[in-house]
Amino acid sequence: MAFRPKLLGCSGLVLLCLFGVFLLEARAGKIHYSVPEEVDKGSFVGNIAEDLGLQPQELTESRVRIVSRGKMQFFALNPRSGSLITAGRIDREELCAQSVRCMVSFNILLKDKMKLFPVDVEIIDINDNTPQFQLEELEVKMNEITTVGTRIPLPFGQDLDVGMNSLQSYELSWNPHFSLDVQQGAGVPQHPEMVLQRPLDREKEAVHHLVLTASDGGDPVRSGTLRIRVQVVDVNDNPPAFTQAQYHINVPENVPLGTQLLVVNATDPDEGANGEVTYSFHNIDHKVARIFQLDSYTGEIVNKEPLDFEEYEIYTMEIQAQDGAGLMSRAKVLVTVLDVNDNAPEMTITPVTTAVPENFPPGTIIALINVHDQDSGDNGRTTCSISGDLPFKLEKLVDNYYRLVTERTLDREFTSGYNVTVTAADEGTPALSTEAHISLLVTDVNDNPPAFPQESYSAYIPENNPRGASIFSVTAHDPDSNENARVIYSLAEDTIQGAPLSSYFSINSDTGVLYALRSFDFEQFHNLQLWVTARDSGDPPLSNNVSLSLFVLDQNDNAPEILYPALPMDGSTGVELAPRSAEPGYMVTKVVAVDRDSGQNAWLSYHLLKASEPGLFAVGVHTGEVRTARALHERDALKQSLVVAVQDHGQPPLSATVTLTIAVADSIPEVLADLDSIKTPANPDDSGLTLYLVVAVATVSCVFLAFVIVLMVLRLRRWHMSHLLQDRSRGLADVPASHFVGMDGVRAFLQTYSHEVSLTADSRKSHLIFPQPNYADTLISHESCEKKDFLSAPQSLHEDKKETYPQVNSL
Repeated sequence: MAFRPKLLGCSGLVLLCLFGVFLLEARAGKIHYSVPEEVDKGSFVGNIAEDLGLQPQELTESRVRIVSRGKMQFFALNPRSGSLITAGRIDREELCAQSVRCMVSFNILLKDKMKLFPVDVEIIDINDNTPQFQLEELEVKMNEITTVGTRIPLPFGQDLDVGMNSLQSYELSWNPHFSLDVQQGAGVPQHPEMVLQRPLDREKEAVHHLVLTASDGGDPVRSGTLRIRVQVVDVNDNPPAFTQAQYHINVPENVPLGTQLLVVNATDPDEGANGEVTYSFHNIDHKVARIFQLDSYTGEIVNKEPLDFEEYEIYTMEIQAQDGAGLMSRAKVLVTVLDVNDNAPEMTITPVTTAVPENFPPGTIIALINVHDQDSGDNGRTTCSISGDLPFKLEKLVDNYYRLVTERTLDREFTSGYNVTVTAADEGTPALSTEAHISLLVTDVNDNPPAFPQESYSAYIPENNPRGASIFSVTAHDPDSNENARVIYSLAEDTIQGAPLSSYFSINSDTGVLYALRSFDFEQFHNLQLWVTARDSGDPPLSNNVSLSLFVLDQNDNAPEILYPALPMDGSTGVELAPRSAEPGYMVTKVVAVDRDSGQNAWLSYHLLKASEPGLFAVGVHTGEVRTARALHERDALKQSLVVAVQDHGQPPLSATVTLTIAVADSIPEVLADLDSIKTPANPDDSGLTLYLVVAVATVSCVFLAFVIVLMVLRLRRWHMSHLLQDRSRGLADVPASHFVGMDGVRAFLQTYSHEVSLTADSRKSHLIFPQPNYADTLISHESCEKKDFLSAPQSLHEDKKETYPQVNSL
């Protein structure tokens, strides 16, 4: 039979007015059922689905389960019908002993909503136990002078059933000397007494046999019997007498076994056997009889089994003292058991989850915890706590239930897992506690982008590097795990001089190693700016960028290039003019060279390698100026040849050489005369007037012819030189201005020379360059070098000053 929960007060009226969505909350009171004991397993107890407001199929979907305090499960749920059924046969007497009402309490847990509903099931007694006496036969000795009306207490029967099924009446078999009187009081069991109706006469009848029958009120009635043998003895007019009518003692439940609890004492003034007193238990429960032991001669009571406050709070015993003649007296003994904190709290943990993502919000339920202590009072009051600075907290529910929830958002990168220690402690002295451990794994969420150790990187690569060479390696770290931490590297899309960046560089997507796909030239690229992207493999992926500056290092791969004097294209040799009147230090000419490299690879020095007359000329190491080292003498040869080397400071150094031809003369006629004197002298035997005339005519003709040829050559030379300078200008357009400066890094000198006369002498070809007395040195500043190429400066100067660089072919 099922009893629907009743709501008290106006709260029930308010809840009845709510919508159907609150139906479950409206029935959140206790649910009461009743079921007879000893029914078969699977017997119907009540429709729990209907009382909870759920459909039967919702029991499975809501993950409904029974949460009981004890170790045994008496009931189960039928998911098909939504009914509460018995899980086995229930013995009410074993479960509740002599309690009037036998209640089994448990909770119904809706696991998905984490709600509890208390349920009480009353076990209804059936008449399955027969009244019994502890003894099968009772022997009573009575003195023959016993007074009529004497009452002899008889053992009362025991029936484990309750109510009408318990013992209801006694009946004594007929005997003219004895009758039965049953004493009954409120809340006190019936005590049968045998009353002496007539005086006894041992000589007529020494033994009387009677039968005491105890019957219950069940249907059908059950009964038990006790055989009584009354033996009439001789006169004994003094029964034993106890020193106390009732003995009381308080004993802690943890008292050791065999402890003397108390000693009862009864005295008998008679002599001989009539005064010898023996003690025995009378009307004692069989469970109590197993726990205590009574010495029949000394009256000492000891415990032979442990006392348990949780089972019995007060043990009630009746001690009977009997002398040798059979006279008896009785005293009551009350042993009160004091509770000792001997039971540690018990915890039942129902985990909700064992793994939680790190981005779950605070308040996520981890587990449901139930704490129970079998002790009473302060010894049974419990508290529950967790130890350590953990991001969890316990929330107290009803009936010593707690739930473990997250207090703040978890971070897997800080802690990937937790071992939560839950401690349940009582308030006893000393306090007892129990620990339980809950392991929780924090799963990763892609909440961290890859991070580079530096905000930017710089790398250096030598020019002329081999293709496919590794340049640099970047590494990004992602504190996430698994795929969320697998980093993929790539280069941001860009162009270099109109070409895609991917044609210059590539990066290993797994290792972050950067490779050069081309060989770089410092004269073309000084530095390059790249962006490296690190992206993880999470969903969605996170990324980060870092800048990489690549600097191309110069190598000494360009030899010095001599700009002046320029080698003629027709194979002739240029000639510089040095007047014989020049003083020491007179600048005859200047060698101008550049190097397309940079730094010390472009620092140039000038050296005189070879001279036709050593010691006559000197070359400036840093300027390239060719100056006279001493005064010129008449004996010095007309034609001087110098070999000048230009060398850079690279490792290894590179160099270039130029050959200078210097004519020593004060004027052009002198040069021509000197050149003529260089010829092989005529044979003296061929002298004569005719010869002189022929020579004179030939000379005049040759001079005239040479003059015409020189004019034509000058025109062609000027046209050729203009085109040559333009081509060189274009070839050096990319050369930095710093390459045109000398050792001091500030200036470069260009010297212009004007040529006014050209001639041809003999059959050898040579170029005569005649400097004016006032020559000009032109300083090319750094700014001007940046605005226009180096070769354009001398050309503009020539145009402004109307100077030319003719080359004269001499015969």
